[in-house]
Amino acid sequence: MKTFEELESAVRSYSRGWPTVFEKAKGYRLWDSDGKEYIDFFAGAGALNYGHNNDVMQNKIIEYIQDDGILHSLDMGTTPRKAFLEKFQETILKPRNLDYKIMFPGPTGTNTVESALKIARKVTGRETVISFTNAFHGMTIGSLSVTGNSAKRKGAGIPLNYSVSMPFDNFVDDQDTIVYLESYLEGSSSGVDLPAAIILETVQGEGGINAARMEWLQKVEEICKRFNILLIIDDVQAGCGRTGTFFSFEPAGINPDIVCLSKSIGGIGLPMAITLIKPEYDQWGPGEHNGTFRGNNLAFLAATEALTYWETEAFSVSIRERASFLKESIETMIEKYPALNGEARGRGLMQGIAVHVDDLAGKICAEAFQRGLIVETSGPKDEVVKFLPPLIIDEAGLNKGLQILEDSIKHVLA
Repeated sequence: MKTFEELESAVRSYSRGWPTVFEKAKGYRLWDSDGKEYIDFFAGAGALNYGHNNDVMQNKIIEYIQDDGILHSLDMGTTPRKAFLEKFQETILKPRNLDYKIMFPGPTGTNTVESALKIARKVTGRETVISFTNAFHGMTIGSLSVTGNSAKRKGAGIPLNYSVSMPFDNFVDDQDTIVYLESYLEGSSSGVDLPAAIILETVQGEGGINAARMEWLQKVEEICKRFNILLIIDDVQAGCGRTGTFFSFEPAGINPDIVCLSKSIGGIGLPMAITLIKPEYDQWGPGEHNGTFRGNNLAFLAATEALTYWETEAFSVSIRERASFLKESIETMIEKYPALNGEARGRGLMQGIAVHVDDLAGKICAEAFQRGLIVETSGPKDEVVKFLPPLIIDEAGLNKGLQILEDSIKHVLA
């Protein structure tokens, strides 16, 4: 690790928590340069839902490069771009009766959020955006303005204006946060201007695996319709099947005005993002939001192949089956080790154990790494052991990873 310590910026983070040099990856496994194997419960922070180095995606990329296919194209028309647009329309949008224009804002999650905030303000002529406690939406200025984490917000170095934070579902025990939100919007003396948009994650990843109830999401949508506010769903981490359905909001039956997707939309881990905008709100001028790397053709190739997983219900059913197994395992572990003071959180294959003992979650994850499991913490105090395994993981992989985790818990508690 000497090279990284001496030559790389102090901003690096994951290489500190997992101090080894990774060399190879396949499916739900990684190997370091010493040949040690790790089970991956991290999946590139949710960017590898389909696992590492999917054979079909990999071969399509290799063939495309060998055929001198166009790699960089901004937003020029290319065959991979055309194929992705058509496949996404036929496989994802049409079966769900969703009508969106597909925007390629730039290849990152924060860029799709920035584009969503910009178009919402342009369309409505309003400035304020309402976000929620413990939200995380990205690291650029606009995205930070709707992010809850104080340490990340402080990193902006300037005041973050034109946003208002409201309590997320169940943020305060025994308090109806919908009533709280409504009272601010209805009150002429609340000091809250009518916002351009409300932005939320249905399951807050970095904020602690906080899953909103379906009825809460439905009520937020009702409020948006009543006050003519655009509803933005940030599905960067919770989307692309992570919660069991392609979009995390599907079980709630809501129809957001704007949807942000990145991370696993690229299929194989290559940078890609899209912003879905209802046609009536697609009021951009040509080039009004652009970016040099919004034409990643290798990502388009992999992304199109990834969509084949969603041609039938089989993949979604398999995710939900493994999610049920993971949930049962988590609940058993919490009951078995009361010293954790644990709480089960999340849904789908986006779950976690909130450990209500200071610094214990971090110690468990560090011990798990030593034993061959890649798993990270999340939450405002890094108090949640966060599970984001690739969606293609089998029961044997889940069992092996969970056994490593349990052995780590035993060791730390002892």
